Amino acid sequence: MNYNILSYIVYAVVTIYIIVWVGKMFHRNGRIFILDLFQGQTVTADNTNNLLLVAYYLFNIGYAVMQFNNWEHIEDTASMIAGIGYKSGILVLLLAVLHYNNMFIIYLLSKNKTKSIHN
Repeated sequence: MNYNILSYIVYAVVTIYIIVWVGKMFHRNGRIFILDLFQGQTVTADNTNNLLLVAYYLFNIGYAVMQFNNWEHIEDTASMIAGIGYKSGILVLLLAVLHYNNMFIIYLLSKNKTKSIHN
């Protein structure tokens, strides 16, 4: 049995699920922050939120696809599960780092917006 092909399929399904689920959650819950940043300009905020979602999908799907190139030859089920777990874990870690980075940027932009209003 070719465990590499099976690993690719399982990894692709897991990765697509994670990317889509997290993307929808960020898109839905992040709208309020972007709306606040754009001072209630709904159309601009929604368009920016949609562009951020597209960029998120492109970045993460690109990263996930690149991982197929780095896969070692898999001989058994245990190494298949370990490989899928490791690569999925790296993806989740990357998503967390990018999320906190984005939240920090939104915080800085909001802080600058507040300073410019008071000056």
